Amino acid sequence: MYVQNQQRHFGMPADPATPIIMVGPGTGLAPFRAFIEHRRATGATGKNWLFFGEQHRATEFFYQDELLSYARDGSLRLDLAFSRDQTQKIYVQHRMREHAADLWKWIDSGAEIFVCGDKERMAADVDAELHRVIETEGGKTPDQAKEYVEELKRTKRYKRDVY
Repeated sequence: MYVQNQQRHFGMPADPATPIIMVGPGTGLAPFRAFIEHRRATGATGKNWLFFGEQHRATEFFYQDELLSYARDGSLRLDLAFSRDQTQKIYVQHRMREHAADLWKWIDSGAEIFVCGDKERMAADVDAELHRVIETEGGKTPDQAKEYVEELKRTKRYKRDVY
């Protein structure tokens, strides 16, 4: 399978060795499934990390077999958040916080970050968590974290397709 890189604002890294971090709850998963398939098909060596969430694992874990297979064979790090499967809601930004140290290591080592999905709440919450990770794990002040995120955007390392 070949995925054409038509959307310059949301395209995969030019260097196939660049790690990617994907945050795609719900149908926001769609482009990331294609990204993973493309990178596997082309032999890209960059690591892939997906934060995926939905309400219920039993009914809304889209492409479950495929994603779990990728995780088992080592081509995907997969963190899941099913918000309604327990009393306290758990969202993708909570999983980001749980793995903040690793997330910062990936970002600091050049990973590109992709966020796809709900513009109203999820994207804002993920953005806020990204800032928090950069502050806490990167040792930055809030102003420095804001500047860091702006630089990620300018250099096209932080890409969002939110709607």
